[in-house]
Amino acid sequence: MQDGIMDAYLARIGATRPERPDLKGLRHLMERHLLSVPFENLDYHLGEEIFMDERVLEKIVTKNRGGGCYEVNPALSFLLTSLGYEVDILPGWVHRPGGLLGPFQGHLALRVKADGGDRLVDVGFGRNSRFPLDLSSRETQQDPHGEYRIHDAGDGVVDVYLNGRPLYRVADRPVRIEDFAPTLWWYRTSPDSSFLQALFCSIRTPDGLVTLKGNTQISSVAGQERAKRTLGSEEESFEAYRTYFGIDLEKLPEEPAGGVTAGVRTE
Repeated sequence: MQDGIMDAYLARIGATRPERPDLKGLRHLMERHLLSVPFENLDYHLGEEIFMDERVLEKIVTKNRGGGCYEVNPALSFLLTSLGYEVDILPGWVHRPGGLLGPFQGHLALRVKADGGDRLVDVGFGRNSRFPLDLSSRETQQDPHGEYRIHDAGDGVVDVYLNGRPLYRVADRPVRIEDFAPTLWWYRTSPDSSFLQALFCSIRTPDGLVTLKGNTQISSVAGQERAKRTLGSEEESFEAYRTYFGIDLEKLPEEPAGGVTAGVRTE
């Protein structure tokens, strides 16, 4: 990554360049990323192309956008690598109410070495931790987003749990970003794709979460306070994208036929 785009990336997420590639710096970068870059799938409903390589940096850094795991996690990996971190791409599978569903390599996460240990870094799931998780620990790991725990599933595979419920499974077998091309195609084309079944934009706040589903249903969590309301016009929807997520759209994404509550969980 060129120094110019790296500096712009740090400015985009309001982060300070770490003095060295250590755990303290990694925690800072991950938190700032989650509080600045939305987890969203707008381009799936705007007919725009999805990039996983360094072209995604234009979307995240220059256009002030977010994305799904295939976008925001690779983007963060480019930044971390440029800052001296050793980063691997790990394949994952998502736990649904009916079990492990979706395609092979349906999720993309990062393994980052810091202070002599392997850390799970994920800014593209919606219910991921705010800070890196210790991949070697099987104890409960406290985080502002809840209690996380890593369980062995055998053959170098682990399940990530949040508050006692499984989120996703990760294989400790590094792959290349381009290996996800077939599943990206599946997410872009399959009627079973959760990214096509739902339209969402969500961002973490210091004490909660703001989510806009289907251009119209906006909900927020701030500590113990919860609120939800329905937007009544396109103007309100455009303003919500600008106000809560810093996204200035030329047109609204098309809402999926299945309704705004289907598909990916962001809370």
